[in-house]
Amino acid sequence: MNKTGNFSKVQRMVILAVLIALTLVMALTPLGYLKIGALSISFLCIPIAIGATVLGPTAGLILGTLFGITSFVQCFGMDAFGTAMLSINWFYTFIICVVARALMGWFTGLIAKGLGKVFEGKTVGKFNLNDLIATILCPVMNTAFFLGFMAILFGSIEVMGLNVITAVVIPALSINCILEIIACFVVGSAVSIAVKKIVAANKSK
Repeated sequence: MNKTGNFSKVQRMVILAVLIALTLVMALTPLGYLKIGALSISFLCIPIAIGATVLGPTAGLILGTLFGITSFVQCFGMDAFGTAMLSINWFYTFIICVVARALMGWFTGLIAKGLGKVFEGKTVGKFNLNDLIATILCPVMNTAFFLGFMAILFGSIEVMGLNVITAVVIPALSINCILEIIACFVVGSAVSIAVKKIVAANKSK
């Protein structure tokens, strides 16, 4: 079989397809978001972190872009704050929703791949150190890119009567980021390990 990394092309396609389906299910149901007032805490970093650490930067980019597109779609009447942003500037909203998430997924894969060469074979318990760091940084980058673009593009604008910097960006840095890191670390790391073990077991048969 032609292989890329530790997986054959077929295995990579199957894993990616499953993660794409999971991302869509989470994005289009309440499973993917926790609404707190104007804030929306997302758990979609979980499948993205899994894909980026298990399959690499390209998978991270694909899953991150998919996450961003579903987030942008919600701005068409499904999310009050997103709808308000869209009514002010659709292009800025597209950058905040799609570009930020695509970069997050891509960089997560790049970090996991790059640190894999630096920390080759090093683990923390059952976790590969490079995957652990990348998984933790995934939601951090999600928050940083999303809120960073929001602060740059909408920082001087009021959305739904709220100043973006004081009412959205600052609270989100303390609430969103912490909860997303915990969820992504606990679930994402565990599933990544399980996927690698399953594939390894199938190879040995």
